[in-house]
Amino acid sequence: MSSTSTSTSSRPSVHRSPVSLTSLVVGIAFLAVGVLGFVPGITTDYDQLSGAGHHSGAHLLGIFQVSVLHNLLHLAFGVLGVALARWTATARLFLLVGGVAYLGLWVFGLATADDSGANFVPVNAADDWLHLGLGIGMVLLGLVMPRRSSTGTATAHQGPTAGGRIK
Repeated sequence: MSSTSTSTSSRPSVHRSPVSLTSLVVGIAFLAVGVLGFVPGITTDYDQLSGAGHHSGAHLLGIFQVSVLHNLLHLAFGVLGVALARWTATARLFLLVGGVAYLGLWVFGLATADDSGANFVPVNAADDWLHLGLGIGMVLLGLVMPRRSSTGTATAHQGPTAGGRIK
């Protein structure tokens, strides 16, 4: 086989659309946050981590109130994002619906007192504003990320050089 061959047998065959790649990255980020919520030191006052409820005294990065339930929700959301990243339509759906859910969580946080029994996740003011940013960001990404790679990008993946063969 010559050095100019375009055989793809030894190359990875996975080419993700931009929206799928975005969903994958967002999902991995949520997985990381879920795991970090269980790491003492990264989560301050780890000994005060409770199963659920506003009385959990643990804070991810010393800022965001977390509980076991909160961390498990991040992990589940991350798994969902990674799983749905496989297909373009479901990746977009994950970003849009997930973003709307985070906007709903932001409203929930604003409407619920931090020390209320209704604050079962739990969320604090820092979580509330993070949820607003996540919600807006995910919805925008779901709306603006292209569903397909451009022709130039697809050519770059197939040829032996970035733009095909150099003459």
